[in-house]
Amino acid sequence: MNVEYRVLLVEDSEDDAFLIIRELQRGGLPVNVERVQTAASVQAALRRKTWDFIICDCVLPGFDAQAVLALYHQAGLEIPFVIVSGKMGEEHAVEMLKAGAHEYVVKNNLARLVPAVNRELRAAQERRIHKQMEATQAFLASVVQSSNDSIIGTTMDGTVLSWNAGAERLYGYTASEMVGRSVTVLIPSFRLGELREIAEKLSRGEPVEHFETVRIRKDGSAVDVSVSISPIRDGGGRIIGASSVAYDNTRRKQDENDQLALLQDLTSAIADKEARQERPKENPEREG
Repeated sequence: MNVEYRVLLVEDSEDDAFLIIRELQRGGLPVNVERVQTAASVQAALRRKTWDFIICDCVLPGFDAQAVLALYHQAGLEIPFVIVSGKMGEEHAVEMLKAGAHEYVVKNNLARLVPAVNRELRAAQERRIHKQMEATQAFLASVVQSSNDSIIGTTMDGTVLSWNAGAERLYGYTASEMVGRSVTVLIPSFRLGELREIAEKLSRGEPVEHFETVRIRKDGSAVDVSVSISPIRDGGGRIIGASSVAYDNTRRKQDENDQLALLQDLTSAIADKEARQERPKENPEREG
């Protein structure tokens, strides 16, 4: 199903407007066009509804494309803005492009209009997608940074690329102290073999989930952690790094140890009671 494009046409000549609309339709662009001729009507149209693109004559009675561009920027629009002029020198065209117009077409060569509009519609879509991706990335970065868990990004050889606030709280190092350094600074010497095993697993595309281990804080103290590590891939699917999420496991390990100690105490108490019950009773009366 074809999409009908909403077009704001800023044009004082009815004949030129007819030719422009006919050219858009001949080029296969289904359009719903509203024609305006004054600065006030342009401003009102921009407030009243949203538009897919704007086509603007260069010179109009009482104002010009420069004034329309100013209103366009005030409205915060990012839609294609195409100037169609009866005649425009190269210097003036460059000036308008610098002012924010996306393309210009001379009226005696309207065959360029539809290709120019299509090109700018694609470019506007790419800008929207890029902006959405940037917003998504910024949101994800905010989530990572504000997470209570330690989230660390590394290269495949263990060089730290990113270090969130949770990692700083868990390990005591700031991001500036760790980015660019090897993650081995956190690993006890007797556990360095873990890093090789993890790297081999990640290189096969296999994640490491809820791996319980020990890490060393900046102050030299050991901390029990549970770590989940996932491979990071580039756009082509090649594994280029790793993302690890870790949390302090000390409390849970302590609870487990306390439960184990309690179980051992109960087992010992039960065994002592059973031993006392099985011990033969002494007869208090001696036979004479």
